[in-house]
Amino acid sequence: MELVLILLVILIIGIIANIKIVPQAHAYIIERFGGYSQTWSVGLHVKIPFIEKVARRVSLKEHVVDFPPQPVITKDNVTMQIDTVVYYQITDPKLFAYGVERPMMAIENLTATTLRNIIGEMELDETLTSRDIVNTKMRSILDEATDPWGIKINRVELKNIIPPREIQDAMEKQMKAERERRESILRAEGEKKAAILLAEGEKESAILRAEAKKQAAIKEAEGQAEAIIQVQAAIAEGIRKINEANPSDAYIAIKSLESFEKAADGNATKIIIPSQIQGIAGLATTVKELMKD
Repeated sequence: MELVLILLVILIIGIIANIKIVPQAHAYIIERFGGYSQTWSVGLHVKIPFIEKVARRVSLKEHVVDFPPQPVITKDNVTMQIDTVVYYQITDPKLFAYGVERPMMAIENLTATTLRNIIGEMELDETLTSRDIVNTKMRSILDEATDPWGIKINRVELKNIIPPREIQDAMEKQMKAERERRESILRAEGEKKAAILLAEGEKESAILRAEAKKQAAIKEAEGQAEAIIQVQAAIAEGIRKINEANPSDAYIAIKSLESFEKAADGNATKIIIPSQIQGIAGLATTVKELMKD
């Protein structure tokens, strides 16, 4: 009895020891007698003891690998240091397990050679301004090369591009000169705009002053014309009233003499009085004398 219990306990322990749970985003490669048997996906699985074994545990998550800087030579013979970052994901655990020995080293070497080939066809300035083009080319080439290994390259990024020290100094001087040139252009444009605005302001001010003088002259002329019209209207009204009153010859003679009296008050040295006026003047004198009597 005791032997049976011991065997039963050993059997239960063996079964429990061979129960495997594959977590999310993982896969297990199972080998039977040293050869590939199957791939376990997420869930509960039981391994046949002494016959099957878990050869490899594979993570299906996206991986990020930062490779150290690699020396590359551009088309114009400038040596630079470029380090890359590769984002990859395992799509076929079986191919990943049996496709290539040490996959990460293979990807690193493939990345370095691909980078040298691409940069070798470009000049320094083009390399510094064409990161997106280099990234796209590298991703396409690496994805095609790693497909037989069960690996998909999702993205490749050039992390740093480090040119030689003398090239960096020359680039800094060029950038400084470019900034100074832009500053000079902006300053000149600002001064130009300020001068234009000042000239436009003076122009508008002169126009407004001229318009004000014009309006003042028009108003003054209109006032003078209105005054003349009113004076002439008053004179006409006076003449009309005199005509309506039917003045006598004596009154007309007196008004004529008053007019000549005003004329005599001026600077004229000689006054010629028509004979008709002289007769009227005599008549007016006679009228005055009769009125005194």
